[in-house]
Parts: sequence; structure tokens; C-alpha cells
Amino acid sequence: MAARFRGFLPVVVDVETGGFNARTDALLEIAAVLIEMDDEGWLKRGDTLAYHVHPFDNANLEQSALDFTGIDPWDPERDAVHERDALSDLFTPIRKAIRQQECKRAVLVGHNATFDHNFLFAASDRCGIKRNPFHPFSTFDTATLAGLAYGHTVLARACKIAGIPFSNREAHSAAYDAEKTADLFCGIVNRWKELGGFPPPLVDVEGDETE
Repeated sequence: MAARFRGFLPVVVDVETGGFNARTDALLEIAAVLIEMDDEGWLKRGDTLAYHVHPFDNANLEQSALDFTGIDPWDPERDAVHERDALSDLFTPIRKAIRQQECKRAVLVGHNATFDHNFLFAASDRCGIKRNPFHPFSTFDTATLAGLAYGHTVLARACKIAGIPFSNREAHSAAYDAEKTADLFCGIVNRWKELGGFPPPLVDVEGDETE
């Protein structure tokens, strides 16, 4: 894995929120899916880590966002935890996976990844977490990759084109969307390998192919 992504471990992240502003709007759900590699270099989806999250103090909640996701932040059956607990529990197995895969850092994979990255880092900053395992600005965006591979950037449509089952009824759950994004990411990377795009030919500094 370390050789495939320049020392980075891809980890798929999806969040559900109370709006679009990472600094002011509540983080309500967060999920991460670990990515694994078999002995032949093929990627596959690993474990899913998912948490319902209490809105932080004085967090903004846009009703339109709640209507879209169907989340009731105050439903006691959500078994929500505070942001710091969710992130601490999330980061521990990610750090372990980084060590096991001999990588140096995690890189966030997301569908429109900047959105998820912004909310993850805003929550980490609020909680004063010093050892965030994710790269501070690099991401892998499956919306871009799907546009290249399948000509479509919407997650549900890209999954269907890729032959990945997708339920609109289950969508907008962080865990479900993260798992489907992970399947899409693995499928695109594996297809590139299957077509002979990776590993690339070795090229010296003069631009000539080398053995």
C-alpha cells in the first residue's frame, strides 16, 4: 500500500452535517472505511467505523439540511457521542492501520472530498486534537475520478454505471455513503491496474523509458 500511494493510506470518510459551513454548522454523523490491499495489489473495502455525533455547543443547524438527511439531532435513539469521543475512537484504528501498512499518513478519500475534509478538520480543531492522522490538505476525490472513469460525478449514478448496487433509500447515512464511496474508489483503482495503467513505465530524468 505504501508503494502504491507514495506512503499514504487511503481512508474513505463521509460526514452528515447541519449545513455547509464547517466552522459554524454541526457535525451529525461521521464514518470512515479502511482500505486494504491483497497480495496481488488489488484494493478492497475493509472495516467501517461510524458514529452519530452530538451537535457541538452553539452549533448552527439548518432545517433544510436536516430535511435533506432526515436526521433528528435530538433523537435519543441515535446513541450520539460528543465530537471528541467520536474522533478519538475514529483516529485510533486509523493510526494502527497506518503503522501496519508502513505508511506515513492517511489521505482522505471522499465524494466531493473537500466538504468532508473541511468538516473533519474543523471538528478536530474544536476538540484540540493534536495527532490528526490525515494529511492537512491532500485528498482523493471520487467525484473527479468517477467523472474520468464513468463520465458521471453523482455518487448514486456513478455506482450504478460501475455495477455497484446503490439504494437511494439508504443514502445520506454516513456509513452507507462511505462504504459505497469505498467500493467506487477501489473499483476505479483496480480497473486502472487491470488496464495496465499501474505500475507506470519507469522513465529517467531525460524522459527515456528504462527497464
